[in-house]
Amino acid sequence: MSLATGTVLPRDVWSARESAHAARADALTAGRRERAATGRTHPVDDFLFTYYSYKPGLLRRWHPGAGTALADAATTPRAGWRWYTDAGAGAIRADVEAFRDEKAPLLRAIGAILRGSLDRPASYGCFGMHEWAMVYRDGSTRHAVPLRLGARGTDEVVESHDLRCTHFDAFRFFTPEAVPRNRESLDRASQAAREQPGCLHAGMDLYKWAVKLGPLVPGDLLLDAFELARDIRELDMRASPYDLTDWGYSAVPVETAAGKAEYVAAQRRFTERAQPIRRALSDLV
Repeated sequence: MSLATGTVLPRDVWSARESAHAARADALTAGRRERAATGRTHPVDDFLFTYYSYKPGLLRRWHPGAGTALADAATTPRAGWRWYTDAGAGAIRADVEAFRDEKAPLLRAIGAILRGSLDRPASYGCFGMHEWAMVYRDGSTRHAVPLRLGARGTDEVVESHDLRCTHFDAFRFFTPEAVPRNRESLDRASQAAREQPGCLHAGMDLYKWAVKLGPLVPGDLLLDAFELARDIRELDMRASPYDLTDWGYSAVPVETAAGKAEYVAAQRRFTERAQPIRRALSDLV
């Protein structure tokens, strides 16, 4: 069924999709919710909930996305959600126009980052050194796990590599001693001009952009972005200087030739997964 505003989903269809979405979200966040209830933490899996500060409940909220209305929904609690409006005949839809008007500066910034990363060639020469640069010549670590090579060994790896980080939100956590070692000095203003699709953190950030685009984003796209970010984070930490053996993770030893090859191969696979998500999000802004 369709109206001038786009497709209208019958109530049984959208209710089924909403339920399936909630079940998928619950499965993806089960570990985090269980740990939160018992006061435990995880050095890998908790990152997506602490760094991005989005609670598991947010992932349960299903949206049909821009251009799709929901039949027989005008009397449901969803009708009272922010950014929803009447679509006629008892249907509701995302208020795309109001959302875009209020969020115009944010959407411009997100669009510039997404489009730049879509069109720019991927770079695969960083070898995950950003995590190493975050502890370089520092007496502490960012996670409550030991360093695989110890402090001095970690410093020596940084000193033997050409740091090529292109992602400002990783670069800003470099230790003061590591900052001048990076090929370029990064800042927020130049983020859209520097982001590139081979960067693991740029891939993880697709989850952040999907959340910020709110009701414009179909539920399956949001969860696809979250799953991608979760999988990328695992590689990010396996290639880090931390020893995660006790947590069940084998290292990707990027200080070696074999480790570098393994890391780059995984980077390429993640880029292939990320680009369709990036393109779909870009089309919404």
